[in-house]
Amino acid sequence: MNTTWIILGATSSMARAFARAVAAEGAAVLLAGRDMAELEALAADCRLRGARLAEALAFDARQPAGFAALIGRMETEEGELNAAVFVGSMPEQAAIDADPGLIEGVVSDSFTGPARLLHMLAPLLEARGGGTVVGVGSVAGDRGRIGNYVYGSAKAGFATYLSGLRNRLTRAGAHVVTVKPGFVDTAMTWGLPGLFLVASPEAVAADILRAVRRRRNVIYTPFFWRYIMLIIRHIPEFVFKRMSI
Repeated sequence: MNTTWIILGATSSMARAFARAVAAEGAAVLLAGRDMAELEALAADCRLRGARLAEALAFDARQPAGFAALIGRMETEEGELNAAVFVGSMPEQAAIDADPGLIEGVVSDSFTGPARLLHMLAPLLEARGGGTVVGVGSVAGDRGRIGNYVYGSAKAGFATYLSGLRNRLTRAGAHVVTVKPGFVDTAMTWGLPGLFLVASPEAVAADILRAVRRRRNVIYTPFFWRYIMLIIRHIPEFVFKRMSI
């Protein structure tokens, strides 16, 4: 069966690693993002790695007027359709505190834009009777922390949306995987203080593919973040609100 992946936010480090991995399996990859030059270069790389097809598409989570064209492009592909969402933005919390107007962009990039596109894609997956959605959230969404609570709240909302979408699509034979990465070596984390046990994008991509094959519902990557966040979620609020984590 022909397999197609549309990858949103395809120029991020994790998305690049994932695109290369599915390309090596012979899938078609539709690489969606804002930097068309970077996307074209990635498409050429994916073709060299064995992709059945690799194409760059314009996508901006803050411009929903362009979403219909992406859905239309997906409809032209036969076989199994899949989507992987790597979109998000995380300005420094201090910058947001100084300019609350930044909140709208964070929420659009990290939650409402991807959710709107996935909601448009859902009927197509239901009609095809299968397919997978991978939604990349963050451990930051598990609890509001002083250092990134705007970004964390957007990712928490996205995780809740993915849970509901999973409930919907499972009835049609499709599946939704929620991915919660910890610290990953990406442009979003470069230079941030206090990072530890930083994972490579390639390791995260391998975990995601394993989760897709096993039809996992929610994964933390690397796996030990499940236990780190379990501890953090259970710290009493009267203690947690005095902590700088």
